[in-house]
Amino acid sequence: MSSRVQDTPTSRLRGPLLFAAVALLILLTGLTSSWNAALSLLNMGLISAIMALGVNVQWGYAGLFNVGIMGFIALGGLGVVLTAMPPVPEAWAAGGGRVIAALALAAAVIATAVLLWKRMAKGRARGLAIAALLILGFFAFRAVFDPAVAAIEAVNPAATGYLGGLGLPVLFSWPVGGLLAAGAAWAIGKTALGLREDYLAIATLGISEIVIAMLKNEDWMTRGVKNVIGLPRPVPYEIDLQQSQWFVGQMQAIGADPVTASAITVKLAYAALFIVVLGIVLWGAELALKSPWGRMMRAIRDNEVAAEAMGKNVKGRHLEIFIIGSAIVGIAGAMMTTLDGQLTPSTYQPLRYTFLVWIMVILGGSGNNWGAVLGGLLVWFLWVQVEPIGGWLISALTSGLGQDHSITSALQERVAYTRLMTMGIVLLLVLRFSPRGLLPER
Repeated sequence: MSSRVQDTPTSRLRGPLLFAAVALLILLTGLTSSWNAALSLLNMGLISAIMALGVNVQWGYAGLFNVGIMGFIALGGLGVVLTAMPPVPEAWAAGGGRVIAALALAAAVIATAVLLWKRMAKGRARGLAIAALLILGFFAFRAVFDPAVAAIEAVNPAATGYLGGLGLPVLFSWPVGGLLAAGAAWAIGKTALGLREDYLAIATLGISEIVIAMLKNEDWMTRGVKNVIGLPRPVPYEIDLQQSQWFVGQMQAIGADPVTASAITVKLAYAALFIVVLGIVLWGAELALKSPWGRMMRAIRDNEVAAEAMGKNVKGRHLEIFIIGSAIVGIAGAMMTTLDGQLTPSTYQPLRYTFLVWIMVILGGSGNNWGAVLGGLLVWFLWVQVEPIGGWLISALTSGLGQDHSITSALQERVAYTRLMTMGIVLLLVLRFSPRGLLPER
């Protein structure tokens, strides 16, 4: 049975009211706390909405269960480093050419193994030949790769110790991040799609952890746990605005503090860029959903057997949608790394970058692109704000006990758990009273 609901005047009004409520929450944050905090919430909410859109394309359109979202987000962040950071000439001179040669050797060995698999007759001889090729190729690869990596990581390890990137404008890195994620999705999809749904979940989860381990340990590429800092920005730096006589004069003319105004201006510039990207992705997703291709994808989702009986290539269509959704997630990951200004592999955690995104999709409404956007904005707001609100409530409820009381201390130490508790309560309430999400699929 389809999970879609009828389009009625009430349902059409529901979306604008919910978006207005989220906008009101962000405005109240600006009025009661600071506009810097409100715009930070908005910017990360927009990025989260793009992540949720990518997952909704996979799950809402085709029913593909991807639990490796974190890995695709991290690949998007890697795209920023490889594209926007300036190259390190000393590192390239020390071992850059040998690293490229080693990677080319690995690719040639894999291609040869695939060719042997296709050309040789099935049997023991084929297995032994491929095994021997892969073993010899592995040792040859390590013989070239390991000395090159050691030489690169020895070049000023406190500041660089890696090859750097291409030095291109940082905006170019956003589609590159999407391409890296799409490439990983193609590799996973070619092996896992067409099998049972749980195999895809296991494959995406495993690849996600492999990607994070690679980012943490391959110092020659990402500096590992030493992090890549000082990433280029697509908007002005606050200090540059504060040193601009024109900007300072304009702010003083309206009675604004130039320091605070510079931070707000930068965040507004980021918000404008993110809104443009979100608008493009949402427009494309809506066009795809309403096209014959989108109707075919939903038909496959609702009944794969019937769609296959009608001559549809189910595995091929699943691979398409899996690549598209992963590319969108990779773009969002690149945007987030650009906003942070650094790549920190140790901060990628499944709770934040996989399961929280799934909550956004489920709460917003699976299969509805606008619901995914709403879920991204609302869930990120709650994730950030419930902890300080919880601390304030605990202080108010225990005001009569005093700050040194054991109950007060115990509750204050556990205030961080209000995030997890709130997510669980909100998800349970939505599933109980609106099982298809706040904005169900029409």
